[in-house]
Amino acid sequence: MTLFDLSNISSDRYVTVIVDCIGIDDLLTYRIPEDVELQVGDILSVPLGSRQVGAIALQIADTSQIDDPETEIKEISAVVSSGIFPKTYWELLTRTADYYRTPVMQTVKTALPPKLLDQSHYRIKIKQLDSPMVNLVATKSAQMVWHFLQEHKGNSKGLSRRYIQQKLGRYTGAGLRELQKLDLIETVLELPNRPQPKYEDIVVLIKVPDHEITARQTEVLTILQHQGGECSKTQLCKLAKTSTSVIQNLENKGYVVISKRESLRLGGKSHTVIRDRPKALTPDQDLALQSILKAIANNNPSHFLLHGVTGSGKTEVYLQAIATVLEAGKSALVLVPEIGLTPQLTDRFRARFGDAKVNVYHSQLSDGERFDTWRLMLTGESQVVIGTRSAVFAPLSNLGLIVMDEEHDNSFKQDQPQPCYHARTVAQWRSQLEQVPLVMGSATPSAELVFAQKQQELIYLELPNRIGNRAMPPIDIVDMRDEFKAGNYSILSRKLQGAIAEMLEAKQQGILFIHRRGYSTFVSCRSCGYVAECPHCDVSLSYHDPISPTAHQPKSAHLRCHYCNYTQIQPKSCPQCNSPYFKYFGSGTQKVEQELTKLFPNIRLIRFDSDTTRNKDQHRLLIDQFRAGTADLLVGTQMLTKGLDIPQVTLVGVVSADGLLNFSDYRAGERAAQTLLQVAGRAGRGEEDGKVIMQTYTPEHPAIQAVQRYRLEEFMQTELEMREALRYPPKGQMVLIHLSSENAQTVENSANELAEYLRQLENDWDILGATPATIAKVANRYRWQILLKFMPDVLPNVPNLEELRMLVNSKSVRVAIDVDPLTIL
Repeated sequence: MTLFDLSNISSDRYVTVIVDCIGIDDLLTYRIPEDVELQVGDILSVPLGSRQVGAIALQIADTSQIDDPETEIKEISAVVSSGIFPKTYWELLTRTADYYRTPVMQTVKTALPPKLLDQSHYRIKIKQLDSPMVNLVATKSAQMVWHFLQEHKGNSKGLSRRYIQQKLGRYTGAGLRELQKLDLIETVLELPNRPQPKYEDIVVLIKVPDHEITARQTEVLTILQHQGGECSKTQLCKLAKTSTSVIQNLENKGYVVISKRESLRLGGKSHTVIRDRPKALTPDQDLALQSILKAIANNNPSHFLLHGVTGSGKTEVYLQAIATVLEAGKSALVLVPEIGLTPQLTDRFRARFGDAKVNVYHSQLSDGERFDTWRLMLTGESQVVIGTRSAVFAPLSNLGLIVMDEEHDNSFKQDQPQPCYHARTVAQWRSQLEQVPLVMGSATPSAELVFAQKQQELIYLELPNRIGNRAMPPIDIVDMRDEFKAGNYSILSRKLQGAIAEMLEAKQQGILFIHRRGYSTFVSCRSCGYVAECPHCDVSLSYHDPISPTAHQPKSAHLRCHYCNYTQIQPKSCPQCNSPYFKYFGSGTQKVEQELTKLFPNIRLIRFDSDTTRNKDQHRLLIDQFRAGTADLLVGTQMLTKGLDIPQVTLVGVVSADGLLNFSDYRAGERAAQTLLQVAGRAGRGEEDGKVIMQTYTPEHPAIQAVQRYRLEEFMQTELEMREALRYPPKGQMVLIHLSSENAQTVENSANELAEYLRQLENDWDILGATPATIAKVANRYRWQILLKFMPDVLPNVPNLEELRMLVNSKSVRVAIDVDPLTIL
């Protein structure tokens, strides 16, 4: 769509908008009042029927596209927010919506912070009490509403329709309609309940201390000088251990000025960091940096794959490239896969560039923090924004560089809600639209980027060695079948137990990786075989032990569903046969933690999984505790594999590599190899050599063999050849259509009918299904899916989400579409 801004024309002006209203995806036209300045991308409030809704301005013109002269074109009600979307930004959103087959409004909502486009509430107020039209109020309904509004005329905000309805019941609708026709009342927009700016007192030094003030006051001013002559009043009171009255006296005497300043609630900055300087680069780092700097200088939208082994200094390359961008007055966007990785990377950037230049944006920030950070991006000031996948839509108008760290990680793919976008794909589009380079870094590149390198669609930069030429830690593979034959029934092999003992004796630290949280995968009765299952999902309940209870975890042994979070107390006897004997199958982080405590009574442990990191900033707290040496061993899930750089870690143990391999998914091998290599890379980053011990029942698996020999490239080439032969991504493309309903028969019928319709379209695609999903029931909803497999040029023929909903035509069946799914379970 070509966007025209003809806002300077003085005659009637019209705006074409998309409205925030379920079921309405057509463009609507409104008149722009003469006294309103408007531009493309502004967020508006517009009348739709009898209510006010949010809208976004798409096109501004001096003529209307509505041909019928009898059609009344309403005026917009208010401009909620102005100048948000530059032209390229809107093109990015429309391309995302089109590619992922999702309505534009849903894509826009994904890009905006919480509550900015929430449906606006409206209030009803009396326009003028002394209007002669009052005499024309004839019906009982209108008279009742008019008198009720008069009784509440002191309420400057007006009354909500719901409140009037509660008080007057059936008279409300007809009464309001008559009063509106008589122009006696008006509907006033009440903006969404957005977080409001927060202000604090700032103390500014304007006169140096002299003999006319007390020693205590001199001390306060000296501390203020050390803070650069400016400090918040609250912080100055803490630093100087003084009261606000002392500071107020200093203002009265003319030594300081106290003024109000807006305080931005920016997440992740409560942690103090030491200032850091650029480090000397290795020849490989310098070669990579120069290539990136050349693209920055030429505004070249080149796509780089920075392939560096773990500990090779990829982050330092990012930092020095971004320094050049900031010097040019531009901004940089840094995408990371996990919230848990954000604090560590943020600290590195804050130490290099200072607090003022670095902002964080992710879902665990409060609404206020997200709104403030988002607003700060609109200022045009040069800055670094670090965030998870949704930050790819950060409204930076002067972007100079995009960095995607750990590009291979699945967390960059959105599962729900729609659109199911991949941040890497969107970042590639944004790079092209804004003419800026994109640097994608990884020690274990994704199949998509390995394929793109093969097709010469990106620039390959390699960091083959660790900083200081430290050796990669050797990886020992332990065959757990041999352990069982030797009479060792522990979940920890003899070799791993010995390595932990040596680590403790040497007062070093280690990491133990287990792919599951909880205690056991499922619990079974030894007498009758009964397995406790979730009543809402088609899965067994996982056993959680109360060894380290949290606010989200009861203090008693319990069973929990990891899909819908249903929880029940572990029964003392079997509900089916009353037997008291249970068998706990599988191992989770809790079980490993308990086993370690039995084997090493004095060991200090920290468990690092989603159960222990639910609270805000808990990721940072636990990692800081471990880095400070308060624990010997960090036991955790895949959160451990991403970006942890702790030099004192010399041992990494993988409790069960098989848990990553045994998935009925064509990506299982790639995913397992990447995860295992990433976790292995946490060892030996300091002065001491590291070692890795991996336990498995299938040491002959190609992924395990590739990991042990650090030969991921050869393994990926074999994977690509297999996928190419089967038209799997990245050579081919897939779309997964999900259907769910509380009624099993309804969703089965809908899925089969939709699959049959798609077959009749005779497109060049393979249709697999309809079939029940691998987990056929989640949260009381039965799930079916249809998989489309085709070459990339066929994607535009795939029905979009709205078309699929029309084809299914059932309010009880939910439909979702996932373009380029990363899992087909």
